[in-house]
Amino acid sequence: MSYFCDNIDKLKGYEPGFQPKQLDVVKLNTNENPFEPSPKVIERLRNITTEQLRRYPDPIGNQFREAAGELNGVSAEHIMCCNGGDDLLNLAFRAFCDENRPAAYPVPTYSLYPVLAKIQNCPVIEIPFDREFNLPSKLVATNAPLTIVCNPNAPSGTFISVDEIASLADEISGVLLIDEAYCDYAEKNCAALVKDFDNVIILRSLSKGYSLAGLRFGYAIAQPELINGLMKVKDSYNVDAISIALATEAIKDQEYFKANIEKIKTERTRLTDELRNLGLKVPNSFSNFVFAESKDSSAARIFEELKKRNIFVRYFPYPGLENKLRISVGKPEQDDKLIDALKEILAA
Repeated sequence: MSYFCDNIDKLKGYEPGFQPKQLDVVKLNTNENPFEPSPKVIERLRNITTEQLRRYPDPIGNQFREAAGELNGVSAEHIMCCNGGDDLLNLAFRAFCDENRPAAYPVPTYSLYPVLAKIQNCPVIEIPFDREFNLPSKLVATNAPLTIVCNPNAPSGTFISVDEIASLADEISGVLLIDEAYCDYAEKNCAALVKDFDNVIILRSLSKGYSLAGLRFGYAIAQPELINGLMKVKDSYNVDAISIALATEAIKDQEYFKANIEKIKTERTRLTDELRNLGLKVPNSFSNFVFAESKDSSAARIFEELKKRNIFVRYFPYPGLENKLRISVGKPEQDDKLIDALKEILAA
């Protein structure tokens, strides 16, 4: 006998990327930033006081909200702190969806979306991308209370123009959540749309661009009415005192942040060229990973052979993704080890 609700009992939970315990590996499977966080974050961590640990944190993280609002050209009332971007996704499904209120999104995309939908027991409307990952025109007609577009998209790394996203926001009747977890690596983003549309929520993460995946901190940008509604759904203290302090220091240090982003963009170009020279099909990426397709070799075999060499990339055994690998952009020395290993594997 199971004690769980039917939908939970039947659920196949989300599987995060493998986290190897050994340190002497090339880890390119979970899109962490390979560079260290800002030195100002580390300095702030050293100065955390016992009093900050003894007390409950600010339940809405106003210190961070003010800094993030200034960075994005909005007031603090347009910002909500989250326990990583995934927290915001969870809140959105709980706030806008139920058994009679579906969510819609293009596929393939972030594989957490359907898991959260099943937890909430809400239907999903999945509209396939074309081979170039253009925004599907049928997404407008779903009439879903919640539409999600991951932009840049995971796992493809492709980018949909801001104008196209704005048209979608204007035409749909429900909420549009734009998952911008990887937008730090693109040339543009959709943050300004919250000023023009009362149905837009922007998701941001400090895991990728700010090298803080271990901190679990993200935030929402939206008009205050949407923020206030989401506040009703969140945990009382969904972000802790340490994460509020460190995340605030991180986004204030834009000079360090921008320098790291440029390093990864440069290495992304080099990695893309190297992979293409090996005969892999790699579209231009607007994220901190590349999406490589092998026409002649099994992606699953390449994945396993790399794993034997302690090189970890991401393989998704899902329809349309069977012959593709998502590879995080690492430091040059990490990517060199990957390229050397691929030369051996593809020649075998």
